[in-house]
Amino acid sequence: MPRKGMRSIFFKPSPSHHPPRHYSLPPPSPLRTFSDTLMDDNIHTAESLITKWDYNNNNNNSVSSRLSNSSSLFSGTRLDAKHYVDAVKGLQAAMKYLVAQDPSSAYLLRAQSLMQIAMKTLEREFHQILKVNREYLDPETVSNRSETVSNRSSTDFGQNSFSDIDEIVSDDEFRLAGEGVADAERASMLAVNDLKGIADCMISTGYGRECVRIYVLVRKSIVDEALYNLGVEQLSFSRLQKMDWEVVELKIKHWLNAMKVAVGTLFNGERILCDSVFATTAPEKRIAESSFAEITRDGAMMLFGFPEMVAKCKKTPEKMFRTLDMYEAISENWPQIESIFSFESTARVRTQAVTSLVKLGDAVRTMLSEFESAIQKEPCKTTIPGGGVHPITGYVLNYISLLADYSGVLVDIIADYPQSPLPESFYRSPIHEDSTSSSFSTVPSPAISERIAWLILVVLCKLDVKAERYKDVALSYLFLANNMHYVVEKVRKSNLGLLLGEEWMAKHEAKTKEYIAKYERVGWNSVLTSLPENPAAEISAEQAKACFVSFNTAFHEACKKQSGWVVPDPKLRDEIKVSIALKLVSKYGEFYDKNRVGSDSAIRFLPDDIGNQLSDILYGIGESSSGSSHALTTSSSRRSNGSRR
Repeated sequence: MPRKGMRSIFFKPSPSHHPPRHYSLPPPSPLRTFSDTLMDDNIHTAESLITKWDYNNNNNNSVSSRLSNSSSLFSGTRLDAKHYVDAVKGLQAAMKYLVAQDPSSAYLLRAQSLMQIAMKTLEREFHQILKVNREYLDPETVSNRSETVSNRSSTDFGQNSFSDIDEIVSDDEFRLAGEGVADAERASMLAVNDLKGIADCMISTGYGRECVRIYVLVRKSIVDEALYNLGVEQLSFSRLQKMDWEVVELKIKHWLNAMKVAVGTLFNGERILCDSVFATTAPEKRIAESSFAEITRDGAMMLFGFPEMVAKCKKTPEKMFRTLDMYEAISENWPQIESIFSFESTARVRTQAVTSLVKLGDAVRTMLSEFESAIQKEPCKTTIPGGGVHPITGYVLNYISLLADYSGVLVDIIADYPQSPLPESFYRSPIHEDSTSSSFSTVPSPAISERIAWLILVVLCKLDVKAERYKDVALSYLFLANNMHYVVEKVRKSNLGLLLGEEWMAKHEAKTKEYIAKYERVGWNSVLTSLPENPAAEISAEQAKACFVSFNTAFHEACKKQSGWVVPDPKLRDEIKVSIALKLVSKYGEFYDKNRVGSDSAIRFLPDDIGNQLSDILYGIGESSSGSSHALTTSSSRRSNGSRR
């Protein structure tokens, strides 16, 4: 911090704040020592340079001319600036000597006046350098410069950071020392070197407070403006919760971009610049810390506080993924946040980031619970015409597949999530350690896999209940087959497959085949049983005709009814048709060959016609049998044909 004690001894500004510049000095004393003479020379040298660059001296024509040409002490070769700062340091040494020798000395009063003029000049120069070199001191340039410098060899100029430059150097010295450095980098280095030189000089003479005030004023306005341009704004919770989700979602998108830029460039560059200008010794490091805190605290609190407010708003399933995006952004940037805001004075910023992370995690867990509850509460009264894929199946699987893409984030969030109420054997699928994929660098977490498997089980149980609403048992099995097939295919073609594993998929694929077999048995049983159990057995002509008539009626009714049923997946639909055709053609063909003679009047279908007739079924374009009444006979029929699950 500024050396207030030294400053209070050296300086006693007059009320007008314009101390006189010349005083009548006592005649030289024959007893003056060599040190006295040396200090006197320091004062005279300082007076020459300080009055030359006194911007407040209206009689100083040379300065007025330079000001009109927008020149400054720290422009051009910078030799004047170097000599000026050296003179101020010499003046400070002389003042220390005079305080020790004779505190009432007229020389000391003269030196005090000169020092005040010098500090006013340096304040102006400091402010001008910050404003004029804004382009070269922006956080991105500073960050890039720091990375470039840190990668250079030890022979390069400014090996580790800007702070390696410990005095003001001329532009020619920069050019010689920084061969190969781009013009923008050189301008940035030169500006930082000038700022550091002025800061060191002002701090050492007790004017650190004035230096910091100017620095914070200029740099804070730049940081605040940058955050505003990134879409970061001051919002109250009451205002946020009244906004439509579409508006909030847009603000989250802006926030995600702002988070990346602010942490990676803006705050990082500002920390580097503060350290470069101030942090060389212990007192200056404290100044760098307080300056950085003042510049960034408000903006950082606003940036890191936004997710907490979003997390407190009403939770609905569609907000899940933007909430996860924010959680992921803070989590991934936390090491940098912790490093950049490592000071005790910026502890509030770190706390706010952690608080937002915790609140976002709580919101995700709440939304997961509400999502599961919404599945369970979905009404079961209506059925899907034709036994197709139910909308809830598509919605839930699409939702869960998106969750799978956030498995790395969800690991931390649901680590302590309550387990499902059913035994693990109902939903757990072993995860093999040889599972590999470009999307997952490590073996998926069992907690994530179990939670995903549990949610799928919840929707499958809901589909079981919905299947009970179909009056036709065969249609209920077709409905279950369609939905189970959709689930398996969705899992196979997304990251869900990596989470649940091959064993889970094989188990549920077998369940699909089981439903299809039951659909075929129940749906085509009347057709198959219309023929003798042994189609090659000897029967009378009248019996054969009766069988043909019975087959014609049953086959026609089955095709007519099932033309209104649907199998959305073309591959699965063809497989089912082939399976039905093989069973019918095999039995009917054998019966036809055995009994066609003498039964021409009763024969309606040739064996080759069976496949053609089946081509129209399961497209959902004919009559549908999807009634929603729940008859006792239906349940009895299901029990007689075996359990579905």
